[in-house]
Amino acid sequence: MLNLREGNGGFRKLVFFAAIALASAILVWRMFYLQILHQTEYRLRSDRNRIRQITVKPPRGLIYDRNGVLLVENRPTFSLYATPYDLKQEPVLWDELAGLLGIPAGELKKRVRKKMTGYFRPVRIAREVDFKLVSQVEESRLDLPGVGFWVEPVRAYPTSIRASHLLGYIGEVTPEELKRLGGDYQPGDNVGKKGIEKTYEQLLHGKPGVRYVEVDALGREVRTLENPPPEDPVPGDNLYLTLDAELQMLAERLMQDVRGGLILEDVQDGGILAMVSKPDYDPALLSGIIRPDVWKSLVENPDDPLYDRCIQSLYPPGSTFKPVLAIAALSEGVIQPSWTAVCTGALRFGRRYFKCWNAKGHGRLDLYHAIEQSCNVYFYQLGLKTGLEAWSKYARLLGFGQKTGVDLPLESSGVVPDKPYFDRRYGKGKWTNGLLLNLAVGQGDLLVTPIQMVRLAATIARKGVMVRPHLFHHSINPTTGKATFFRADSLRIRGVPQAAFDVVREGMRLVVEGDAGTGKAARVPGIHVAGKTGTAQNPHGKDHAWFIGFAPFENPRVAVVVLVENGGSGGAVAAPRAGALLRKYFEKYPVASGEMIAEKK
Repeated sequence: MLNLREGNGGFRKLVFFAAIALASAILVWRMFYLQILHQTEYRLRSDRNRIRQITVKPPRGLIYDRNGVLLVENRPTFSLYATPYDLKQEPVLWDELAGLLGIPAGELKKRVRKKMTGYFRPVRIAREVDFKLVSQVEESRLDLPGVGFWVEPVRAYPTSIRASHLLGYIGEVTPEELKRLGGDYQPGDNVGKKGIEKTYEQLLHGKPGVRYVEVDALGREVRTLENPPPEDPVPGDNLYLTLDAELQMLAERLMQDVRGGLILEDVQDGGILAMVSKPDYDPALLSGIIRPDVWKSLVENPDDPLYDRCIQSLYPPGSTFKPVLAIAALSEGVIQPSWTAVCTGALRFGRRYFKCWNAKGHGRLDLYHAIEQSCNVYFYQLGLKTGLEAWSKYARLLGFGQKTGVDLPLESSGVVPDKPYFDRRYGKGKWTNGLLLNLAVGQGDLLVTPIQMVRLAATIARKGVMVRPHLFHHSINPTTGKATFFRADSLRIRGVPQAAFDVVREGMRLVVEGDAGTGKAARVPGIHVAGKTGTAQNPHGKDHAWFIGFAPFENPRVAVVVLVENGGSGGAVAAPRAGALLRKYFEKYPVASGEMIAEKK
């Protein structure tokens, strides 16, 4: 019996030690599994709980005029953020944060779900919060793990210049924009929505940086880590526009209280010196958080202040388009400049009478004086001689019916009617040359934008060299100091002899400087100005007033277009505004005596 008991005791000891050995082996294996085989995986998990990656927003590039006048800068604001992991761990945080923001907890959850890209990446939940909220959150910091603030910039406008259509505005990035823009963007980022801000978004945006912070078990920041090393944000490039702030300011004053557009362009390189679309809006209204009532007032305003009339709106150009017909007729050899026609105040075509603006008639005129006095009857007859095919061909050669390529979004192409166009609209064989009479004086189905018309003036000034209009002058990388300049691209129009441009230029000079010219109000003392007025019929109200021109005549520097919607007479309403802007330009940038060498007629 003793031996049996001793044998049972020995067996129990054996089982006991075997159990200990097995447990030890399991522990050793588990430690080996965790610390050797899966060391990297679990270290990463641990680091994710302990280390938070914070995105550092880059400063957005500033915008200047050509002379270094600051047009758009950044103003710092506070944005509130929260880390989804901490909100998940502490559900009571939803109610506490929602209470501080004054919104339902459900709305807060929607914001977080919409913008989160990972549980450990902070999400912006409120922008431009006031100092009261900042104080409340800071006072409750220990009770709000994973909650904090970023300092983010919003756009500010230090001058009295608006330029709202060309500068544009920024807003929160959409999911579609995130896909298009690429990896340097995250939900909640601000991006350009219109104007220069949109066109040059990726130049202005910069590259975000990263810093790493260690947090405790409650998600509170303990310290900033140097390993992993932080990455400093790269600021966006500073952008210098071709605009002249002083000329822009005057242009905005000249167009105050009217609807329309005005553009002053450098003839040599296509740089836009001033560009105004009216009505406009205060760009500060769309800087940062856009209040729903403000946005509604802009969208529902019957004057369409958000609409850029310089590049989007389409208008009949009226008599400002007569030079195009003249170039077509001269290039095709239909007439010589000396060809004359008699104006008695109207032209009978079929059963209709097509009137001239001068009911008494202009008498017998050649091409030069027909341009000078803007005689409709002369151009009616010239249109019939030239034909629709030639007219539409040269209209397209001179850039109409297509975008100018200006560096602004949403540009319209305009409409240049031709035979297929009329066949589609009215039916094959169901239209007559009466439509051509309207086109000959810039009416009918022909539609253009003001920027196309200033390009026409510049092309005539340069005798057939077409330059793309643009606003970008150069950019400077603030980190490296490297400057990148705009390269002007130009195109010489083939098929138009220099003599045709010479004739049209001389006719346009007479418009401003001739005794019977319709554009005398655009005169500049000491400078020879060439131009063309237009009074375009408008089926929806009073006529539109137009003026296009360039100066100096001998060695052109600038081209100008003025459009005043429902303004009436181009000579009385548009030409004086063009003249005032040209006088300011030549006061600021005087012409050297060597530039005033008169051309031979």
